[in-house]
Amino acid sequence: MDREFHYSVPERWRDDVREGTRVRVELHGRRVGGWVTAVAVDPPKEIELKPLAGLSGWGPPAEVVALAGWAAWRWAGRRAHFLATASPPRVVRHLPAPAGPSSVAVLADPATRDALSEPRSVVRLAPAGDIVPWAMAIGAKGIERGGSIIVVPTGARAAWLARQLIQRGLPAALLPDDWDAVAAGGVIAVGTRSAAWAPLRQVGAAMVVDSHDEALREERAPTWDAAEVLAERCDRDGSPCVRLSPCPTLEDLEWGRLIVLPRADERGGWPPLEVLDRREADPRDGLLTPRVVAAVRAGGRVVCVINRRGRAGLLACAACQTVATCEKCGDAVGQNQAGMLECGRCGERRPQICLDCGSGKLKALRPGTTRLAEHLSALAGHPIPELSGAAHADEAGTDERVVIGTEAALRRAGRRDTVIFLDFDQELLAPRLRAGEQALALLARAARMVRGRQGRVIVQTRQPDHVVLRAARSADPGLVADAERAQRDSLGLPPFSAMALVTGPGAEELVAGVHGDVAVAGHAERHLVRAPDTTSLCDALARAPRPSARVRVEVDPRRI
Repeated sequence: MDREFHYSVPERWRDDVREGTRVRVELHGRRVGGWVTAVAVDPPKEIELKPLAGLSGWGPPAEVVALAGWAAWRWAGRRAHFLATASPPRVVRHLPAPAGPSSVAVLADPATRDALSEPRSVVRLAPAGDIVPWAMAIGAKGIERGGSIIVVPTGARAAWLARQLIQRGLPAALLPDDWDAVAAGGVIAVGTRSAAWAPLRQVGAAMVVDSHDEALREERAPTWDAAEVLAERCDRDGSPCVRLSPCPTLEDLEWGRLIVLPRADERGGWPPLEVLDRREADPRDGLLTPRVVAAVRAGGRVVCVINRRGRAGLLACAACQTVATCEKCGDAVGQNQAGMLECGRCGERRPQICLDCGSGKLKALRPGTTRLAEHLSALAGHPIPELSGAAHADEAGTDERVVIGTEAALRRAGRRDTVIFLDFDQELLAPRLRAGEQALALLARAARMVRGRQGRVIVQTRQPDHVVLRAARSADPGLVADAERAQRDSLGLPPFSAMALVTGPGAEELVAGVHGDVAVAGHAERHLVRAPDTTSLCDALARAPRPSARVRVEVDPRRI
């Protein structure tokens, strides 16, 4: 529910109620939680006001309450979702004293001063580049006007950055743990994507680290983006907003002015890239080519990456060569860890039997992490643990010398000397709008894992001259941006247009009510809404009546 109701404030709470305060109210015979969105409002004369049932402590300030209304329009969601994100994880009844002015003198280099002189800037910082000087300069700049916000994709890196700032004498607070210290003001708020909703009345400066990273985007609807939220806050407060990224997206480049660091600095932050052309490889070797085996046996900490979980992602009958498909929906089936055939579309399972000839012997055309871990263990002479991003994934194995896993291993495996992408064509040829950008982002994450020039990244591919590989080899991400811009501009794709993906049982009913300068394509429970710009798209979605059936609206979908 996302509606407003009028209540009276008992005399004993008059001094404690303000916009954003968390309260308990009686609604339809039940006590529910909510937020105060306005005070001193004249209620309709025909109603009798009920008093507030209770106070739940501090909530987001009035400025963030107003921002939640904008976000509800921007991502076709409800204000309550954003207000919950902006609220403290526990009841806060008293705020500490504001942090005093920092006595630490921060000397900014020319690039940092250049970035802070612009309202919107995008800094192309190499994967192994040091973010601490940037955080210090931007944090100190923002404290002068009430506080700063620094958003980092992962919790571990956010905690590390907060410690670095504190060790250097700057007042930093980690969100959401130190919500009350941030609400008091005068600090540098550091956290993951929810830190974009930090309870500061005024943002003096803000920075987004790795603005290309999809972890900065909420996966559940409404699918808001932390970088966009921070940009809006800084625009409202007239403050500089900086995005750091080794491979800025087209959305980043269209949003702000690009600042490129000296060539030697950028070149030093990318590792040597060894490209193995699988067109010349012996097909009997499969993905574990002699070069891969040699790299695993050579010593050092190694991680092998392939984005296919389970034993096999595509199977064929060894007798009649027929591809194994689902008997229910016809999609290709893979082999799960239990050895059963499983459909990724409908979830149907069956034993390993060919539907055409009845043979029980199948061969893997696209082996997954589980099967490759078994083969690699046999070649290496010791067990190779498997890492993935599954909810039940075992954290054990991250300290092993050699590991294999999906791209989640690039976050979980710690520092490595060598990263091997066993089948990079799966990323380069993915049927997605942003496949090129996402493939380059994986290489950038691998580059950071091996500490730039100190390590090595090995890529197996049948497209050795692909623009993504040329960009990583020459440490020039602009090559990918130029290629993507030309293609998307000619096709009218984002960021040169706006899109929303509407799915679920109520999708057809919702898009039927979408009117204006928009185009709708799709059928049944999946529709794509396109508009020439974000304003037209969000206005059209805001005017459309919401159906009673379940529906999911994903504005700016990342994987289509």
